[in-house]
Amino acid sequence: MGSETVKSRGGRSLRRLLDRESSLGIILMLPGALLLIIFMAYPFFLGIWLSLTDSVIGEMGDFIGFRNYTDLLGDSIFHQTARNTLIYALVTVPFKAMLGLGLAMVLSNRMRFSNPIRAAVMMPWIVPTALSTLGWFMILDPVFSPISWLLRSLGVIKQNINFLGDPILAISSVCLVNIWRGIPFFGITILAGLQAVPQELHEAAAIDGANAWHRFIHITIPTIRGVVLIAALLSIIWTFADFQLIYILTKGGPANTTHIFGTYAYQIGLSATDIGQGAAIALYMFPILAVFAILLLMYLRRD
Repeated sequence: MGSETVKSRGGRSLRRLLDRESSLGIILMLPGALLLIIFMAYPFFLGIWLSLTDSVIGEMGDFIGFRNYTDLLGDSIFHQTARNTLIYALVTVPFKAMLGLGLAMVLSNRMRFSNPIRAAVMMPWIVPTALSTLGWFMILDPVFSPISWLLRSLGVIKQNINFLGDPILAISSVCLVNIWRGIPFFGITILAGLQAVPQELHEAAAIDGANAWHRFIHITIPTIRGVVLIAALLSIIWTFADFQLIYILTKGGPANTTHIFGTYAYQIGLSATDIGQGAAIALYMFPILAVFAILLLMYLRRD
C-alpha cells in the first residue's frame, strides 16, 4: 500500500513537472544539448588544451603555455596563410553575395518550370564538395584543361595555362571555384527573403512614380538586408574553415602559396604530426571570426 502511494505521488509530480512549459522545454533540449557537448564543445576545448601543449600524434605532451602561438608569429608560411585566408574570404563572399542576389532576382520572377530550375540551381551546393572540386581539378588541369584547349584552338595562347602551378593563378582559381559553389546558397537564401517583401509597398511606390531601380534600392534592399548579412556571416565562417576545396585543388601549393588556416593546420598537425601547433593554427581563426560576428550582429541589432 505504501509503495503504491509513493508511485502515485511520483506520477503526479512528474505530470506537474511536464505541465510546466519551462521544465518541458529543458527536458526536450537535453538530447540536443548532449550532442552539442559531445561533438562540438568537447572537441573545441580539447583543441584549446592541445594548442597549449607540445603534443604530437599518439603522445600527449606537456603544458607550454602560448609558445605555439608565439612561434607562429615568426613563421613566414603562417603569415602567407593568414593573408591567403583573408583574401579568400574577403574576395569571395562579396562576389557570392552580389551574384546570389542577381540569381535570386531572376528566380523570383514567375516562369515555367520554376521549381525544377530552383532545384537545379542548388546542385553546386548540394553535390559533395570533394566530388565537384574533382571536376574543377580536371577543368584546371595543366594538360587536359578544356579552357586551355579552347584558347589554343582560337589562337589566343600557344601553350596550356598552368592554372594551379602559378601562385597568382592558383589563388585566383580557388577563389573562382569557391564563388561558383557558394552562389546557390546566397541565391536561395535571398530568394526566401524576397518572398517576404510586401508587394503592397512596391505597388504604392510605383503609383507614386518610383521606377524599378528606386523600388529595388529603397524597398527591396532594406527589407532583405538582415537576410543578406546573416548569410554573409555564415559564408565567412564556412570560407575561413574551408578545407576540402583547397586541399583537393592545390594542397596548399605551389610552394605553400594557397594555404589557408584549415589546410596549413592539417599539414602541420597531421602530416608533420605536431598536433599542438596544428591546433594553434586552427584556433588563430577564432578571434577573427568572433570580430566579424560581433560587428555584423551589432549592426543588425542597431538597424
